[in-house]
Amino acid sequence: MPLRFVAHLTLATLITASFAQAADRPESPGIVATEFVFETAPFRECHASTVVDTRDGLLVAWFAGTTEGAKDVDIWLSRHDGGGKWSAPARVADGVQIDGKRHPCWNPVLARAARPERLLLFYKVGPSPSTWWGMLKTSTDGGHTWSEAQRLPDGIAGPIKNKPVWLDGGVLLCPSSSEHDGWRVHMESTRDLGKTWTNSGPLNDGKMFGAIQPTVFIHPSGKLQMFCRSRQKSIVESSSDDGGKTWNELKATSLPNPNSGIDGVTLRDGRFLMIYNHTPKGRSPINVAVSKDGHTWQAAAVLEDQPGEYSYPAVIQSGDGLVHITYTWKRQRVKHVVLDPAKLSLREMVDGKWPE
Repeated sequence: MPLRFVAHLTLATLITASFAQAADRPESPGIVATEFVFETAPFRECHASTVVDTRDGLLVAWFAGTTEGAKDVDIWLSRHDGGGKWSAPARVADGVQIDGKRHPCWNPVLARAARPERLLLFYKVGPSPSTWWGMLKTSTDGGHTWSEAQRLPDGIAGPIKNKPVWLDGGVLLCPSSSEHDGWRVHMESTRDLGKTWTNSGPLNDGKMFGAIQPTVFIHPSGKLQMFCRSRQKSIVESSSDDGGKTWNELKATSLPNPNSGIDGVTLRDGRFLMIYNHTPKGRSPINVAVSKDGHTWQAAAVLEDQPGEYSYPAVIQSGDGLVHITYTWKRQRVKHVVLDPAKLSLREMVDGKWPE
């Protein structure tokens, strides 16, 4: 399908002219293009996408199979060729064990290392989120081929849903969480691309806030701020002033959360961008909000507002300055949206309420 432009032609939109436009979304300033990563696939359901920018273009991965938690759920991947097309979904990891037993796969997370140039594919394998374990594959050729899967050490799950962030000294900080003893968040870190690890231990007791799946922002001052999905109908947050070694107690933000995944990214202009469901119940709409300080949020865009499930977003800013978002579309497809962050129309939210 031909691309329908939402903003005036700029260099950024010309760069993105290869992305196809998909129907059935609200018109919001700043949205350059929307599309489905695939139209047809050899699986019935899909969920929990992740996206990374490589020298050869975008890669997107997700888990898919009969239904979430089924033994045939594997990790699938698609590549944007730069010429307007996504490759057909290809299975890149499964949950088959040495003894032949098969478990479902969950929540892939793609990350890119610069030195050495390498892609990391984290994912989970196991019967359920309370019993799963972390796995890792690596690629030295931009995701065309992958290493054999390796199991992460006991007690290390890797980034649980959202991308890790690089800190000074080459530390890869992985926002993680567990569900076997209440919903609790923690941080894992590695200095050697997954060979050795440290674990912060639980950062909350799971009682005042049942929280999982953190996303991490880096402030210009070096302060870290994490935002989490919660069971308490609001996004919760905490901050660290010592590089993620210690964190303040979790507290509720003004943004609602219907017990669904979120993600965010620190923009190059210093602002923070969040993708989330702005509702205390259900998984529609799915929205974009922007903040200058990580505390006061402005409404920026509505990605979907029709009935259905639009959930589990992933977001990055690519080398050309554009923002790429992927999310689950009705458990049937993975949707890809391209934003120009300079063209977003920002409106004030009062007490966390989306402006009329």
